[in-house]
Amino acid sequence: MQALYGQLLLGLINGAFYALLSLGLAVIFGMLNVVNFAHGAFYMMGAFGAWFLLDRFGIGYWGALVLAPVALALVGMAFERTLLRLLAGLDHLYGMLLTFGFALALQGLFQISFGSAGIPYPVPEALQGGRNLGFMFLPNYRAWVILFSLIVCLLTWFAIERTRLGAYLRAATENPALLKAFGVNVRLMVTLTYGFGVGLAALAGVLAAPISQVRPLMGADFIIVVFAVVVIGGMGSIMGSVVTGFLLGVVEGLTKYFYPEASSTVIFVVMVLVLALRPNGFFGKAAR
Repeated sequence: MQALYGQLLLGLINGAFYALLSLGLAVIFGMLNVVNFAHGAFYMMGAFGAWFLLDRFGIGYWGALVLAPVALALVGMAFERTLLRLLAGLDHLYGMLLTFGFALALQGLFQISFGSAGIPYPVPEALQGGRNLGFMFLPNYRAWVILFSLIVCLLTWFAIERTRLGAYLRAATENPALLKAFGVNVRLMVTLTYGFGVGLAALAGVLAAPISQVRPLMGADFIIVVFAVVVIGGMGSIMGSVVTGFLLGVVEGLTKYFYPEASSTVIFVVMVLVLALRPNGFFGKAAR
């Protein structure tokens, strides 16, 4: 049973990262209709940002948790203003190819600069150690990652689905011309939305830094699985990304316990079944 609970804990941790990363993807796709393949690269840059702040400026984990996502959000906004905006109005395939090439370029640049080996990042002192629950040992940092990711996901859902700003964002995707007629700066909203999605990816990278070593290809390991999570939950669905991310993390953990050979493919099997039976995903809207 300890092995089973350990795999469930690992599944929840992976699910927290799946939810946070797929949430950023869902925000960008749902609001901007951009398939952002650079999301994994921004996740990697968030982890490197945390390491850089600690190594060069002595700014620890708690400062990096704020500064790295903000800095990467600004990078994302600059990317949207200078490159993505050139493809506005064209087929989604062009944006996907642009972000895919951008991600490969970033990964190659970081590999040349830092090599392929991982760089360790320490767990913050306040979150070291763990608690003995009787049936398993729960590391404090793992519990923090799960709780903090869930809080961020729920706050993001509330901001988009239950506030006036979120209503403006949804209206900008449905009828931007009408929103402009009411005096709303739609272009600025698009830029801020992309920056926010990138900031979520960078935040996930900072959270991942103490768990997995900081390395250039850490985003490439996650991005394909995260896209599968987004498809299963429903493209552009905020709540679908959150629920599906945590749920599939648990499914993956259970599979590692009962049938380890299938743990790396179970999410993609679920994706195939969902696409065959419900192409719009569990929470997605039917395509018009």
